[in-house]
Amino acid sequence: MKKTLLPLLLASVRFLAQAQTPVPFTIKGTIGKLNAPAKVYLLRGTELLDSTTLNNGAFTFKGNTDRPKEVEVLVQRNGRLRNAFAGSANRTRIFLEPGPVVLTTPDSLPNARLKGSQLTTDYNQLIASQQPIRDKIAALGAEIQKATQQEIESPEFRQRLQPAFKAIGEDYKRSYAAFIRANPASWVSLDAMLGATGNVPQYAELAPLYNALSPALQQSTEGQRYGQMLTALKTVTIGAPAPDFTLPTPEGKPVSLADYRGKFVLVDFWASWCAPCRQENPNVAKAYNEYKNRNFDILGISLDLEKDRPKWLKALADDQLTWTQVWDLRGFEGDVARRYNVRGIPQNFLIDPSGKIVAVNLRGPELAATLARLLK
Repeated sequence: MKKTLLPLLLASVRFLAQAQTPVPFTIKGTIGKLNAPAKVYLLRGTELLDSTTLNNGAFTFKGNTDRPKEVEVLVQRNGRLRNAFAGSANRTRIFLEPGPVVLTTPDSLPNARLKGSQLTTDYNQLIASQQPIRDKIAALGAEIQKATQQEIESPEFRQRLQPAFKAIGEDYKRSYAAFIRANPASWVSLDAMLGATGNVPQYAELAPLYNALSPALQQSTEGQRYGQMLTALKTVTIGAPAPDFTLPTPEGKPVSLADYRGKFVLVDFWASWCAPCRQENPNVAKAYNEYKNRNFDILGISLDLEKDRPKWLKALADDQLTWTQVWDLRGFEGDVARRYNVRGIPQNFLIDPSGKIVAVNLRGPELAATLARLLK
């Protein structure tokens, strides 16, 4: 057994060491018989990596990447990328690796077949395992399509669908986590880390997955970045003392978290431009009105930038947020957001009378149930 594993481990370490320097990649594809003005784009999030015009459906991308990672291939028949980030369905995801990846489809990218080396095989396995989740999303989308605009905009409709959306998010997290545990030495697993912990990573979820990764992956540049994130998350995990801070109210009055010692306080990060935050505000307001006389308070922290102060003040009035509000005009780059490792909003931390974090990221019914249990 040891004789079999040793050469594989040595090869893995050599490959990962090389991956810290630029990794050459090649993507070859055929998309039907499309010609100009149709163009194909290579994207990483909203970053444009490359583009080329299709010639009888054929295209080639060649370049270097800092490490193997997930990217997206997108086709625009009119050749224009504008509005494609949100509007085009003619796209698919692939995994850049040090070797050619071949993409073929008779019509559209969602129907494409991918061939490549081991990482493409790994990635195809991950995507295939998530097909049942995508089926659930399609069914949910069909239900929304049947609803009227008035129904969609009603709070009751959103509250009814919220558990379904949450369940889908949890399904994705479980699928990523299962893949990581089954493939601890694959670069696909490293790229899947954030998918396994959702938009708001939590130490309790991230630590076991990070520890499951191979030592070589942990020691890579990207692996070390996750390790640093893990260290930061540990300081604001459940059971840890909440970091103190002082921020100003709209009137400029300094407010400290220490002012709330002796009671339960929900530290709620949000912003006026954040649609999910604004949708959650009625639930937060309901919790405040129900428990404000039972040793409970809320401290809202806006991540609106300084230039958006008027929008923040308008949101406070529109959403009728009557509890104390402070702001950090540097947004996500502010000291408080960084100390609490806030990378997405809405996000909140429930702190007990002794100053320890007892719950994180509470939403809707979960917030109400937690407060009912703690504030009997």
